[in-house]
Amino acid sequence: MSPGRLSQGEYGARVSVPRVLALLRRQGIRASFFVPAVVALLHPDEQRRVLGEGHELALHGWIHEMTSELAPAAERDLMWRAHETLTKIAGRPPVGIRVPSWDFSPTTLSLIRELGLAYDSSLMADDEPYELLEDGEPTGIVELPVEWIKDDAPYFGMNRASTLRPHTAPSAVLDIFKAEFDGAVAEGGLFLLTMHPHIIGHRSRIALLADLIDHMKRVSGVWFATHEEIARYCREHGASVAG
Repeated sequence: MSPGRLSQGEYGARVSVPRVLALLRRQGIRASFFVPAVVALLHPDEQRRVLGEGHELALHGWIHEMTSELAPAAERDLMWRAHETLTKIAGRPPVGIRVPSWDFSPTTLSLIRELGLAYDSSLMADDEPYELLEDGEPTGIVELPVEWIKDDAPYFGMNRASTLRPHTAPSAVLDIFKAEFDGAVAEGGLFLLTMHPHIIGHRSRIALLADLIDHMKRVSGVWFATHEEIARYCREHGASVAG
């Protein structure tokens, strides 16, 4: 990878994570941080700061590998190594996972069960949490579904080596996120947002996130929770079952 691409990740650690943490602190909100193990090894103090401020640290691969392109043995090795790394740095094992790029493989679910994780957040079969099935049988694993509509990368990501160079005005993205949130409120459901520090942490975009949180806080009864808290609630109160 080129130094230029690597510097984008460095910006995330140097500038964006502190900026995001400061916003969450001002708003009194706790969030879930999905961290590749190599990032945690490079920035262990950052992970301890995230934990110290009450946020969740969860699995996100070894080095943001494409999971579906791995042999099953390699996927298992990297997932276990990532689990051991985050456990050592955090002082407690992670309870959830989001596979890199949401690239779930045919063997990922069995590995999630092997690790004893409580939830996954990589799939898209519903708007609401649901229980994953394996061979038609309930697993007890809560899926907290994601969607590209509620992810900052498709709107702001840019690869100078390709002809695909998306850029959407932050105000337009804010309107989309508000509409998704308002729809979730109307249905009494889940609004799950995916943010990448090196993307959302720029000045014009962190302002977007601040405005969105203000909009959400104007609605009474909204619960701001980590993924772990939502998964625990679903396990205690029952989540819908889907394959």
